[in-house]
Amino acid sequence: MQAVIVPVTSFAQNCSVVWCTETGKGAVIDPGGDLERIEQAIETHHPVIEKILITHGHFDHAGGAAELAERLGVPIEGPGADDGFLIDAITERGDDFGVPNCRPFTPSRWLTDGDTVTVGAQTFDVRHCPGHTPGHVVFFHQPSQLAFVGDVLFAGSIGRTDFPRGDHPTLIRSITTRLWPMGDDVTFVPGHGPVSTFGQERRTNPFVADHVLA
Repeated sequence: MQAVIVPVTSFAQNCSVVWCTETGKGAVIDPGGDLERIEQAIETHHPVIEKILITHGHFDHAGGAAELAERLGVPIEGPGADDGFLIDAITERGDDFGVPNCRPFTPSRWLTDGDTVTVGAQTFDVRHCPGHTPGHVVFFHQPSQLAFVGDVLFAGSIGRTDFPRGDHPTLIRSITTRLWPMGDDVTFVPGHGPVSTFGQERRTNPFVADHVLA
């Protein structure tokens, strides 16, 4: 499995193009906008995109999903159904924050904790990690020890919880009970900023390091 990060929108959101090296089939995770930039990455690396995966319903992660799905003729999977209210209002929220052309959609499949999604011959485990949004999910590829965590966790920080239906204690619980058990060696791609590992964040993150929560 290989992946490339494509920063999109004025919020430098980490859209990811991932693909199975065995089959050449791929997926786009969180296409928030700047679709031409995403399509250029697809042309450069040549995966055959078979689906779009969404971690949560905020406009900078999901605003371009409807149009990209139409352009590529592929389904959308995720996020959790509790983020439906965010997707329904995605056009207005995008306009409010200067990200135009965001469009609502109904995914082909809402995701829940314990589901799996496939990309070619590869399988990703789905973990429901609410707190930043109520329907937030993360995608974990165990063979490569790589997780795509959206806005749950960042290098040196955590997701905001002051948006509608955000909840700080729930977010901390999601991180400690859904992410940490994956293992310290797991590398994660956050929704914004540089990649890190769960072990690094358990040692140094000022919000969720082990010594902070002890």
